[in-house]
Amino acid sequence: MSAFLRLLFFLCIIRPIIMVILGLNIRRRELLPTQGPAVLAANHNSHLDTMVLITMMPLRLLRKVRPVAAADYFLRNGLLAWFSLSIIGIIPIRRKKADGAPDSDPLEPCYQALARGDILIFFPEGTRGEPESISGFKSGICKLGKRFPEMPVIPIFMHGLGKSLPKGEGILVPHFVDVFVGEPLRYEGKSEIFKEELEARMLGLAKEGDFPAWK
Repeated sequence: MSAFLRLLFFLCIIRPIIMVILGLNIRRRELLPTQGPAVLAANHNSHLDTMVLITMMPLRLLRKVRPVAAADYFLRNGLLAWFSLSIIGIIPIRRKKADGAPDSDPLEPCYQALARGDILIFFPEGTRGEPESISGFKSGICKLGKRFPEMPVIPIFMHGLGKSLPKGEGILVPHFVDVFVGEPLRYEGKSEIFKEELEARMLGLAKEGDFPAWK
């Protein structure tokens, strides 16, 4: 039942909003993965980021596309938790250990999902930043690459969502969305080099649009 409701939600609500109300222009869609395991590594400026990335993928892969999100934000109450887990399909990550919890890797649920062949939506910055800017990447993306070195990590830069629904705002403002998909990157043995290369590719994608700075 949850899989059917998720399909209806994205087909009947989210896709019309993204494709009609906002508008979506994707460069190099052919570089998106056709199977998992894989990671879509994108910049993060808006709650709509996840919806756009899921919309970009074919419906036949919907059950495989899993956004990674902070558990403390999305699991605050029963209804939000059910919607986040069952309809959005998030993989909840606990950023802080509960009192008395054993020392463990918070990314373990991601490893399990990738082992099943899922396609993760992952924001290397770790949190939403200022509109259309890119902050320094956290180490989490390196841990995923190290655990699955043959897995493609696809850099994606999105422009426009930081104005459509920026951090701290609750009203959707229609604004055209440009998406730039980069060549897949694979982990080759050194975390710092991997992170630097992914950051460089993301910044390169950001420059492709040659967009004026937001005012």
